[in-house]
Amino acid sequence: MTKRIVVTGIGASTPLGGTAPETWQALLAKESGANTLTHEWAGMYDLPVNFAMEAKVRPSEVLERVETKRLDPNSQFALISAREAWKDAGAPDIDKTRLGVEFSTGIGGLWTLLDAWDTLREKGSRRVLPMTVPMLMPNAASAAVSMDLDARAFARTDVSACASSTEAIANAYDHLQAGYADMILAGGTESCVHPITLASFSSMQALSRRNDDPRAASRPYDIDRDGFVMGEGSATLVLETLEHALARGAKIYAEIAGGGVTSDSYHITAPDPEGRGASRAVLAALAQAGATVDDVTHINAHATSTPVGDIAEYRALHAVFGDRVKEIPVSATKGAHGHLLGGTGALEAMITVLAVQSRTAPPTINLDNQDPEIPLFVPTEPHALGDAPQLAISNSFGFGGHNAVVAIRSYDE
Repeated sequence: MTKRIVVTGIGASTPLGGTAPETWQALLAKESGANTLTHEWAGMYDLPVNFAMEAKVRPSEVLERVETKRLDPNSQFALISAREAWKDAGAPDIDKTRLGVEFSTGIGGLWTLLDAWDTLREKGSRRVLPMTVPMLMPNAASAAVSMDLDARAFARTDVSACASSTEAIANAYDHLQAGYADMILAGGTESCVHPITLASFSSMQALSRRNDDPRAASRPYDIDRDGFVMGEGSATLVLETLEHALARGAKIYAEIAGGGVTSDSYHITAPDPEGRGASRAVLAALAQAGATVDDVTHINAHATSTPVGDIAEYRALHAVFGDRVKEIPVSATKGAHGHLLGGTGALEAMITVLAVQSRTAPPTINLDNQDPEIPLFVPTEPHALGDAPQLAISNSFGFGGHNAVVAIRSYDE
């Protein structure tokens, strides 16, 4: 028997706000999280790109000093969003052996790793901190959340580049269906606004170079788009079975109706230009949701603002929905919050949860001249979805050919 899986808590720390409600309100207000970098290192390396979307609230403003000393920023953001989500879910007194964590990252503790390398070269091996490996490992965020909330069912880590946290949510859905836990904190995190990533992504011509106008740089679907803008932060969803949620009187935001995960097996960085793997992921998510393409009322697209990626996703969507795709409201929210890599899927799933709950598709900013090769319906103002039951999909695609999609349904008793 298929169980209904619901969202009962949300949390976030993003370039738009230090909490989930602040992020949502800034998104509806068409704000941008982009700014010119002011760090000393930003002018040291002759970087082609000197801006990014850093988290609006720094972890040091929220966490205890001992936590910022013992955790890489990657894990710090995870802890912040998970704590908010858990509190939002009511911090229930449940059997902790039935509470799981399914957290993700694309890169992990990059700052710790590269700082330790600098220390080794400049000061010698004896000065490398003993906590270096526990801080840099990709599962550090999942472990930190698990230990903080005493979640003992499992602490899993999903690492699938920019599809990581959407895959984590899809896997959490499956693990709740299988009965491995009663509640799961599913999310993603990333903190790698760092000269090495800015230099590398710039070298592959993936980043926008609008140094003179950062807030207009991330422009999904615009004819003048020239790459994505690096973001950082974290988002967490608390998932549980409907039966468990009702038994404890929890508030319910929406349902996770299904997930789909596929591989392109095409190229390490480029998507399949026809979007075949992506379209299969969409269809798999809808099949698990027991839905058809005609049921979908909203799409949160991956839409990174790269010339190649946006077109490939459009082709995938057209392959699934046909010409009806021109009528479905599509939100491309990376225009506002940037690309959080492994954390972006969880953030966009959270946004989609709020979209179906409020019956409002958030606007896409910086879309001044829509690419005629991408004839989607992309609202540039908050768009009412109507009072009828909603079914949305949230897409994420990552280097290595990873595709992950979750289907999210409005909760209508």
